[in-house]
Amino acid sequence: MAERNETGKDGEVFAREFLIKREYTVLETNWHWHHYELDIIAVKDNELVIVEVKTRSGNFLLSPEESVDNKKIRRIVSAADAYVRNYNIGLPVRFDIITLVKTERGYRVEHIEDAFYAPCR
Repeated sequence: MAERNETGKDGEVFAREFLIKREYTVLETNWHWHHYELDIIAVKDNELVIVEVKTRSGNFLLSPEESVDNKKIRRIVSAADAYVRNYNIGLPVRFDIITLVKTERGYRVEHIEDAFYAPCR
């Protein structure tokens, strides 16, 4: 497996544990719908929380959260809509981003709640 894929998978495992420690109930990880994927689907305080995980190691041009562009947001929202419809979820939905930057001692973590809203069509 490519080092980039390893870094991403390790970051997702770390983010999942990060959320569990903060009393989120993780329902799914790496949920797929067609060609779209949701990294983490969780529940906290009666909200469905869709979490995009961005992991970086070393130098990078864009900050991890900047890589979640409008195209990526549309894909996440479409997949979240499919998840809500498929499982008949009646909770409000929140979109978060967890950024992880690998350091010598582990990860520098930032949890951005309400990182973006579903765009109007």
